Amino acid sequence: QGGQDMTTVDGRHEIDREAERIAYKPPEVRHDKQGDMGSEERINKAMHNFVKNFNTQTASYLDGCLHCGMCADACHFHVRTDDPRYTPIWKIELFKRTYKRQVGPFAFFYRLVGLKRKVTIEDLEEWQHLIYDSCTVCGRCSLVCPMGIDIAGLVSMARHGMFKAGLIPHELHEVAKKAAETGSPLGITPDKFEDRAEWMADEHDVEIPMDVDQADVLAVMSSIEIQKYPQSIAATAKILNAAGESWTFRTDGFEATNFGMLSGNPDWQKAASMKLIDAAVKIGAKTLVLPECGHAYMALRWMGANMYGKPLPFKVLHISEYLADALNTGKIKVKKIDKSVTYHDPCQVSRRGGATKAARDVINHLTGDFREMPLGGDYNWCCGGGGGVVTITRADPLRHRVFKLKMDQVETTEADELISSCANCRQSFDDSQQHFGWDYTMGSLMEMVAENLEEDGS
Repeated sequence: QGGQDMTTVDGRHEIDREAERIAYKPPEVRHDKQGDMGSEERINKAMHNFVKNFNTQTASYLDGCLHCGMCADACHFHVRTDDPRYTPIWKIELFKRTYKRQVGPFAFFYRLVGLKRKVTIEDLEEWQHLIYDSCTVCGRCSLVCPMGIDIAGLVSMARHGMFKAGLIPHELHEVAKKAAETGSPLGITPDKFEDRAEWMADEHDVEIPMDVDQADVLAVMSSIEIQKYPQSIAATAKILNAAGESWTFRTDGFEATNFGMLSGNPDWQKAASMKLIDAAVKIGAKTLVLPECGHAYMALRWMGANMYGKPLPFKVLHISEYLADALNTGKIKVKKIDKSVTYHDPCQVSRRGGATKAARDVINHLTGDFREMPLGGDYNWCCGGGGGVVTITRADPLRHRVFKLKMDQVETTEADELISSCANCRQSFDDSQQHFGWDYTMGSLMEMVAENLEEDGS
């Protein structure tokens, strides 16, 4: 994939030209606020928490930009609107301005001659839309940056200051707050999760162990799966049972979704991660298997040890990685399906997470007709709903607009089946399918495996 012609990265030759001729209308301005702080206090909190994230690595990033524009052509929001505000590096301009004025090597000079003006409350309000509504933290900009700047990572850091200043979208704040208060962004209690698991066990005739004291594998779920796609619970059980695993779900650590990370609150992020870590340690798990949730993978696989303060005492696998290993080693076997399949790569699992190959290994066990999307794999276009965007109502028109890139990718393959391994992506696809009256329905990689397990697969 590294050899792909990046001159086609903007995808303009693939999209509906008629749609492109429709005049782009910027979203209606709305600046949400939390708390009763005055403007100056909000500015100070944002600046203080911006500065807390500055270190030698962020300094090298913020000083290294060549202003080449490659990130603009890699961003689905910019490509579909031609709005210069959506250039990824511009989204971190306030973060960069604070660095230049406060801690950079020439900070005194910048302040003295006014080359970098002070950030205002109006700036912060405007950037709320740029940092949250129009960035899914998909990392495509980071991938193509010739200087290796992790722009997506910088956006996540900038969100820390925005959260502390009480300047994040209302819906995202509310689901993150509910997750912090109840343990689940959708308010799913341990009792409700257990009830759902019992329902799936009865409906699918599968044994689902719950709250086992000692087990080698701890399996966890995302709230979207529990609430909207509960068959994922049964599919997880079928696969782990077929593999002969000693495993369990735990009511004291089942929610994998981490809205603390998405909203920009490190304290809430740590609390959510520690529930899973503590549950795994408690039962002596050797492996924690994450569900079909990209952001859960990023939060625990790549940030979990930082939250824990030391290396995790167990392996963390996304379900696609677990499936690839189980199929490649013969722990489970599947029947071939007589259909062509295409796959949407979740940004946080593939491009950001590094598990791009795993899903393809699984699909090749399932079918002999896998159809890669144009610019698939690590260069895949985001579904437009990641990073918490799918929760933000005011962002819906923009999200639907950028989804056209996904529609073109999928339709080009002419595949019979469309699948992915992220429930958040699945939710975004379902919503956009309804919005556009689209023919394709997103399916689940894990569920496809569970439906085609050979009885003697173990």
